[in-house]
Amino acid sequence: MTSAPDAVVVGSGPNGLAAAVTLAGAGLSVTVLERSASIGGGTRTEELTVPGVLHDVCSAVHPLAVASPFLSSLDLGRHGLRWMWPEVDVAHPLDSGRAAVMAGSLAETAAGLGAAGSTWRRLFGPLVERFQQLAVETMGPVLHVPRHPLTLSRFGVRAILPATAVTSLLRAEEPAALFAGIAAHVNYPLERPATAAPGLLLAATGQWRGWPVAKGGSARIAGALASLLASLGGRLETGVHVAGLAELEAWGRPRVVMLDTSPPAAARICGDRMPAAVRHAYESWRFGAAAFKLDLAVSGGLPWTAEPCRRAGTVHVGGAAAEIAAAERDVHRGRMPSRPFVLVAQQYISDPSRSSGDVHPVWAYAHAPQGYDGDATGAILGQIERFAPGSRDRIVALAAQGPAETEAYNPNYVGGDIATGANDWPQLLFRPRLTAHPYDTGVPGVYLCSAATPPGAGVHGMCGHLAARRALDRLHVR
Repeated sequence: MTSAPDAVVVGSGPNGLAAAVTLAGAGLSVTVLERSASIGGGTRTEELTVPGVLHDVCSAVHPLAVASPFLSSLDLGRHGLRWMWPEVDVAHPLDSGRAAVMAGSLAETAAGLGAAGSTWRRLFGPLVERFQQLAVETMGPVLHVPRHPLTLSRFGVRAILPATAVTSLLRAEEPAALFAGIAAHVNYPLERPATAAPGLLLAATGQWRGWPVAKGGSARIAGALASLLASLGGRLETGVHVAGLAELEAWGRPRVVMLDTSPPAAARICGDRMPAAVRHAYESWRFGAAAFKLDLAVSGGLPWTAEPCRRAGTVHVGGAAAEIAAAERDVHRGRMPSRPFVLVAQQYISDPSRSSGDVHPVWAYAHAPQGYDGDATGAILGQIERFAPGSRDRIVALAAQGPAETEAYNPNYVGGDIATGANDWPQLLFRPRLTAHPYDTGVPGVYLCSAATPPGAGVHGMCGHLAARRALDRLHVR
């Protein structure tokens, strides 16, 4: 065995890798331990249906990655990562046969919304114009001293609202549905406080830099971070399951341990070394609704009625804003909707390397109740067929992944919750517990760096980076 590392990172998702890169960049020797045979956590890509067709196993489209102050500071292009943008970032089909569209700029999006475009422009103009300031303020802990207080206050006035309040403000069917679909990424009832925040941030991101995909699949993001880590002297070990801190003695006595895990898993790993108050908070962590996912191999692509959907990297399938809100409400009451909200990604439109000839990968998932053990395949396909008649006839192969399979794939996704925690307003604002130092576990030298920490879920690496910065501050390393 090589010399003992200064730091050990448990978990190789994008946050674990971001933490490792941050620590290694500061001069620490770093080893990353991954329980699976391959790295990546939520950023893996596999041939799930037919040979040559590449499917993203979890995360698919990455607006927050290109907006991330940390990831955008890295020259990941030198390590094989290339972003690809579709002609249309987001399309939202309606029963009228039309589709609302979010393009890669505020002007183009507003123009496409007709008379309602002026209201959309007033809502998003200040956010898009000052997006880099907004990213600095929102991609970190809520409790902080603002560097751009005016930008943050303008965002906060709307962000604390329910998403349904914003759809009411937008009034017209197309912009209201477009925003509802974007806000529904929060996977929580849209009439609850603060659910507007993720929708505002994601929509502003899209109109600032778009919603791109990684060429060759989301696994290229993890691969680029791993390559950068290796160039900094870091190491990766796969097939290593860490059940407790004592097991890390095999890697010496590292000065820093980063846990890219859920809070309950961190409590189990730390055991009795964790203070009782922190343990209680971690063990009380609430998990949210699940995802039921389909990977489709489709001959010729989906035959959407609304033409913009055929050019869109992401299609939000759920109908009008009120219908989406009702479906999300049902999910959180433990009922699987007959017409669920479905997120569809067509990565091949901007990245043809994912396809095999005329057979294309289509990624789709519906929100489902926590721990749902039924089969949502029919409901998902029914929603797609509603707006793309004849879709079933084009499906060459299909792979389904329910909540149980999702948790088996990544233990952080308890009950199929791919956000690693419910996005109710206390957890959305104060994660993983109410403290000025959200990455501290209470165990000296041990930090939590998963999506359960600020700023939450998404492939942006900020949870890992900020946790690592906290560790370096405690070590007085710059």
